[in-house]
Amino acid sequence: MRRYLFWALSLLVLLAAGGLIVGCSISAPKYRGPVSDHFDGETFQNAGGVRAQEGVGPLLKWMLHRDKGAWPEQPDLLPGPRPPTRVGRGQVRVTFVNHGTFLLQFDSLNVLTDPIWSERTSPYQWMGPKRLRPPGLRFDDLPPIDAVVISHNHYDHLDLNTLRRLATRDQPRIFVGLGIKQFLDEENIPNATELDWWQVLPLSPTVQLTAVPAQHFSGRGLRDRDATLWAGWVLGTARGNVYYAGDTGYGAFFKQIGQRLGPIELAILPIGAYWPAWFMAPIHISPAQAVQAHQDLGTRRSIATHFGTFQLADDGLTEPVTDLRKALRAKNLADSVFLVLPEGAGWTM
Repeated sequence: MRRYLFWALSLLVLLAAGGLIVGCSISAPKYRGPVSDHFDGETFQNAGGVRAQEGVGPLLKWMLHRDKGAWPEQPDLLPGPRPPTRVGRGQVRVTFVNHGTFLLQFDSLNVLTDPIWSERTSPYQWMGPKRLRPPGLRFDDLPPIDAVVISHNHYDHLDLNTLRRLATRDQPRIFVGLGIKQFLDEENIPNATELDWWQVLPLSPTVQLTAVPAQHFSGRGLRDRDATLWAGWVLGTARGNVYYAGDTGYGAFFKQIGQRLGPIELAILPIGAYWPAWFMAPIHISPAQAVQAHQDLGTRRSIATHFGTFQLADDGLTEPVTDLRKALRAKNLADSVFLVLPEGAGWTM
């Protein structure tokens, strides 16, 4: 028995050591720069000191008491039609690809948000959360991509495989939060530009891009927690301002964005990965909070994102949309003010 315990403990120690080594090796570089109201010289913070759950304890509590909603795999869904090559001035065309990935076309520019065509949200394609629905567009059906905006460096939003394919094919400009450029440079993915919250730069003579606050966290391994910035993005187009929230919990910044950059013609807001609330609420808004954010922003119309592709929390496949409809009815709002696009579907504003 003692020999058995010795070998069992030895195996556990080896596994823990291996996990520690791997976790450290996949960590991204840490940002170094001046202190600000959301950067203390070492790590970034959310407004009001809101933090994601940290440590092994909360994670184990969640894992031991998970109550996953039904999420049947749907591998045979057909992709949508090939989008137009360009859309002219005065229109905005939105195509929902999957998860946080949208193709935004306006003013003869093509922009992708958080593009992911990989099968798993993981550093390794043999483990980690698996894609349960295919992308709504074939990668080869994408028009030429001029720019990519990345909300933060988690694997389901910064997918190196997809960025490498885009860099090889189109050499787009890539816009990221502070600290992420160094990581992309080390991965030989060129043309990255990093921005701080509220920083503005032009994409063209008629279009400007603004990085805006979000409430989340960052990290790709064990040594880079909150070492790079997370952000949302506002695109100022000829048709009006388009806001992509990325991945975020609920906060006062939604009203600030509406006040500083309004009117917002269109907001792309997350509705998934919100159960259990005690674990997810600091970093992911619920459908009801998405409706409140829609009102805080004063946006004319919203579109749902961050649902239906990867099961990252305990809400089921259909639960986010069902809860969104309930939340809209509770506010006496029509379904048409907060659209849910099928993967591959395009909508023009």
